[in-house]
Amino acid sequence: MISIDTVYQKVLAIANKEQRGYLTPQEFNLLAEQAQMDVFEQYFYDLNQFNRAGGNGTEYGDMMNILEEKISLFEKYNQDLNGNTANRGILPTECYRLGQVQFGAFNSTSVVVEKIRVKDLAEILSAPLTSPTLARPVYVRSNNSNHELELYPTTFSASNRMDEVTVNYVRQPLTPKWTYTIVNEQALYNASAAGRQDFEIHKSDEEELIYKILELAGIIMNKPGLVQLADKEDTQNIQNEKS
Repeated sequence: MISIDTVYQKVLAIANKEQRGYLTPQEFNLLAEQAQMDVFEQYFYDLNQFNRAGGNGTEYGDMMNILEEKISLFEKYNQDLNGNTANRGILPTECYRLGQVQFGAFNSTSVVVEKIRVKDLAEILSAPLTSPTLARPVYVRSNNSNHELELYPTTFSASNRMDEVTVNYVRQPLTPKWTYTIVNEQALYNASAAGRQDFEIHKSDEEELIYKILELAGIIMNKPGLVQLADKEDTQNIQNEKS
């Protein structure tokens, strides 16, 4: 995790240095959420680019490992579906990217449920050789909701087997929130306040987060030396307060 207070103080320090005024806690929290999602989504874009480009060198392997480590912070396994009815189940609301779907995940006979396209469903169901069975199940993302799965064969419903279906997925990061208490008309950080939430993305992305927040606030900075500038300004502010 990355301390939300550390990031906010560095953003304020740079904004002050650039004479861009004060970023209120409410404004910061809105920008912090967007910035974290931008960095988070970049993980998947970069991973896709690396996979498409291919490679087998040490540098390529190291970059892949780093990206996979960052994404692994959000991976969840063998999670139940919600609101199971008939042969349908709803993915947890935190699901960002669906991975493997399993049937009988806690039994020795567990099988992977194959994903198929909605447009291919009718043909697959009608063909004797491809028609799904409990030993070879399939699923589609429902037309009603992208968070709803429809599983086949329909005997999932008749035999009450939907409770045996679990999913692996990458969850969304929690919404960051800098919480505070007003003292002498100033907002002071309150780490024990309800709802406080640090950034969940990888600690190595702190500088990128700061850059993104500043960019969203309309403060364009060169990345090199960004955090060092903030640290210098923080130190100067502390010295001024002491004097």
